[in-house]
This record gives sequence, structure tokens and C-alpha cells, in this order.
Amino acid sequence: MAAETKKGLTPRAQDHSQWYLDVIARADLADYAPVKGCMIIKPYGFAIWEMIRDALDRMIKDTGHSNAYFPLFIPVSFLAKEAQHVEGFAMECAVVTHSGLQKAAGDGPARLVPKGELEEALVVRPTSETIIWHAVRGWISSWRDLPLLLNQWANIVRWEMRTRLFLRTLEFLWQEGHTAHATEEEAREEVARMLEVYRTLAEDWLAMAVVPGKKSESEKFAGAVDTYAIEALMQDNKALQAGTSHFLGQNFARAFDVAFQDKDGQRKLVQTTSWGVSTRLVGGLIMSHGDDRGLVLPPRIAPIQVVVVPIFKNDAEGAKVKPVVERIAAALEERGIRVRVDDRDNLSPGAKYYEWEGKGVPLRVEVGPKDVDKGTVVVARRDAGDKQFLAPDAFLDGAPALLERIQREMLERSRARTKERTFDRGDYAGLREVVDGDRGMARSPWCGAAACEAKVKEETKATIRVIPLGDEGTAGGAERCVVCGAEAKWRPLFAKAY
Repeated sequence: MAAETKKGLTPRAQDHSQWYLDVIARADLADYAPVKGCMIIKPYGFAIWEMIRDALDRMIKDTGHSNAYFPLFIPVSFLAKEAQHVEGFAMECAVVTHSGLQKAAGDGPARLVPKGELEEALVVRPTSETIIWHAVRGWISSWRDLPLLLNQWANIVRWEMRTRLFLRTLEFLWQEGHTAHATEEEAREEVARMLEVYRTLAEDWLAMAVVPGKKSESEKFAGAVDTYAIEALMQDNKALQAGTSHFLGQNFARAFDVAFQDKDGQRKLVQTTSWGVSTRLVGGLIMSHGDDRGLVLPPRIAPIQVVVVPIFKNDAEGAKVKPVVERIAAALEERGIRVRVDDRDNLSPGAKYYEWEGKGVPLRVEVGPKDVDKGTVVVARRDAGDKQFLAPDAFLDGAPALLERIQREMLERSRARTKERTFDRGDYAGLREVVDGDRGMARSPWCGAAACEAKVKEETKATIRVIPLGDEGTAGGAERCVVCGAEAKWRPLFAKAY
């Protein structure tokens, strides 16, 4: 085995944070940028994001939305128009105050300093509600212009203090939907619809089990009336907010005077929503499925679903192996399967296995001269780690179903882990036993008081992740709040989170 293949990953059980970074490095997903807290997404990492993006883009368009693009720079005065919004984002904003550069005065080493001060400072887009509602107010005049269904794929800048590749960076990629409706009922239906789109993306494409639910008041989006989210449980038993959908009511419509004339000739403010997911999903993908050998990708979002490795030592063996490899690759492509033939001659077969294993390719097919003589190929599953010896035609006929089986079983394992690591706890000691011990999520009765929620956060660092949709309001007074003993309203999920 080549020297570069001998370095192993830090085991998850030893140091999960370092393991996560090791997986990213081994899979060649991303690198650090010169600006602290920013990342460079490398080609393979971006290919995974493209698979996620393209799947979601189709679903967004299938629900009637159109893509648009709005400016990166937002006047500071726009943020100030919505009080909760500016309060929520003020500390995360990157602000542009000058244009141009000039050489600093003096005889010392040459250095550049800002030149012209702007009349009004500009915020680098932390989210686009303000710039979008300023722009589209002129697009809407009557009920016939509604609903307005927009989506934007863009980069976002939020000045985070503690960053981690993909999970939390100063700049990240995302999509943000923004819609306007004539009634609250229609807007709330939109919020629920897009939350379900996100659940479908997470579970059917990323094979990542999630819990859809409502955020508490303290955890909701700044400027929203209600925020809903999908929460996923990672292998280290921390939760990850994987997508959010917000009912904004008329907050931004009021701030930017976005109104319409209804069928009765009355002037009304629109009801608005926003919703988004980001490259954080790549981080969730790593932590949901990765193992101590590297990345493990669900077939539906794997840029390469099958890698074929020809094995031969000389021209005579190559002449025997290559036709079989070419036939397999062509047949896989005809079946709509994304395939790569690794015929590089500067790496040993072992080094190739190591590389593709680290990159999480779902299936590896090995073809050597002895395999050709036997009329078989070796098929290795990345997720299960097992190997089969199959006739080429048997493999080709069964490949689509095998990939779907891998996809299904990865989701089943994620669901089983989430169920296993979610604990019903009816008292404060029980809640603390779960979250202090990093065991997973505690489902516990809560009265709804912010003070009780704050106490849990202060003493355990755990927060209310969501009030699960099926559990909203079901505590019904039969249970008591685990913090204060008052009548409970809900059974939210408490957990530490990324």
C-alpha cells in the first residue's frame, strides 16, 4: 500500500470533532480559506452539494416556485425597519463602510487603507428578507398577483465566532425561499408544504432521519411569527438543525409596505414566509453516516455511485480485463447509474480502494484476470463493508435495486438510531441525565415559560430543538413541567446541538 494510504482517521469514539475534520480531509471535500472562518469547497465537496441542490431545486420548482436573484449588499437602514430582525442579526452582520483602497501615508512599508467612506453603510447579505420585500412591493398591486413564489440560490455571510467546516462558517451557500400570500391560511400552508419538502430531501435523498416540529419563541427566526424546522440527531448524539420554514405574518410586509387590493377592493398587507437550507447539510451527511474509515454516501446524492477498478499487472492481463470493465461501465451508464472507471496507472489497487472508500462511493467493483477467468466480479458495499462475487450480468441487472436497497437501509439505520437515542423523561433529573451524559434527545413536559427553557440552557447547554408536530399541545395538562412543576403544555425535544 502506498505511503499516503497508511494514515488512519481519528476514531469517532476518541475525538468526534477531529474525526469529522479527518473525514473531510480524506474525502477531499473542503479546505480552509485565508480568511479565518471561511472555507474553500473543493470539487468533490461541491459535487455533493450540487447533487443536493439539484434535487431540491426540482422539488422547489415542482411546488410552483421560480428562481430569482437579489443583491449581495443591503443598506443598513433596511435591517432597522424590522425591530426583531435587526436585533437578531446585528452582531452577525459584516458591514461595508468604504469603497476603494489607497496607499497609507508615511515612509514605512507600503500598506493599503480604505479610501472613500460610503454615505450609507452596507450589510453583506446575512439573509434577504429586507432587500426582497423592498424590491417586490412594486411587483404586487392586486390579489391577482398573488401568491408570489420566489426562491434564491445564493451565498450568505454571518460573522460567527466559532466556526467549523460546512456546519458553521462566515460564508456559506444556501437557498432561501420568499413568498407572499393573500391570507394567513395560505401562508401557513406554504410553511407546512416547504417543511415537508425539506423532510423529503433529508430522508429520501440524504437518508438522514429528521424530526419536523415547531421552534420555541426563544429559538425562532428573528422577525418570524412562528418558525418550524427539521432536526436530525448526529452519531455523537448532538442535534443538527437541518432546515427551517418561517411564517413571517405581516411583519416584513408592514415594514416595507407590501400591500395588495383584494377582491372586494380593500387594501391589505400580504402574509409572507421564508424558508431555507444550506451547505450545512453536507456536514449533517458526514456526521449521520460516516464511519471510522471515512465518508459514507447515500446513492441518490453520491456524485459517483459505482467505481470500477481494473486490476492487471501487464499488457496481456490488461487485454483480458479492459473489455469487461468497459462493458460494465457502459451498461451501468445505460441504466442511469453514475459510474467512474479508475484506470490510473500511478496508484496500486489498494490505494484506489482506500481513496474511494474515504470518498464514500456506495459500490466498488473490482475486475482482475482471475475474476474474468471465473466469470465473476467483486462487488463491495461501502455502507455494510461486505463483498460479493457475482457474474457481471447478474450484477448489472441487480445494480439499480442494490443501490436503492443501500439508500433504504441507510435511512432505516438513521431512524433506528434516532429512536434509540430519544428518551422520555418526566422529571428534571431525568432530563439532565440524558443531556448531561450526551445520550441524545430528551422528550420532556414543559410549561411554555421562557424562564424554564432558559434554566435548562444555562445549566446543561441543551436547548429546545423542536416541539414535534405530532406532539404539539398533546401534554394537555396531564403532565407537569420538568423544571417548575406547573401544568405542561408541550413535550419538546431537548438536546445539545451544533
